[in-house]
Amino acid sequence: MNKSTVIRQRLIAIFVIGCLLFNYPLLSLFSTETMLWGFPVLYVYVFVSWLLLIGLLIGIIESRH
Repeated sequence: MNKSTVIRQRLIAIFVIGCLLFNYPLLSLFSTETMLWGFPVLYVYVFVSWLLLIGLLIGIIESRH
């Protein structure tokens, strides 16, 4: 397989993972009244997931250089 094809497939996989992470069933699991580090659990989940996706994207994009 071509290296650009592998990178494209990984980027598509990250997109699908992002869609699943920010979709209704998972978001409703974290939509509670509890606090974590002084923030609602939903906010912590969204920002940690977002940072994880950005880190994965950076890892994939920078690995081809």
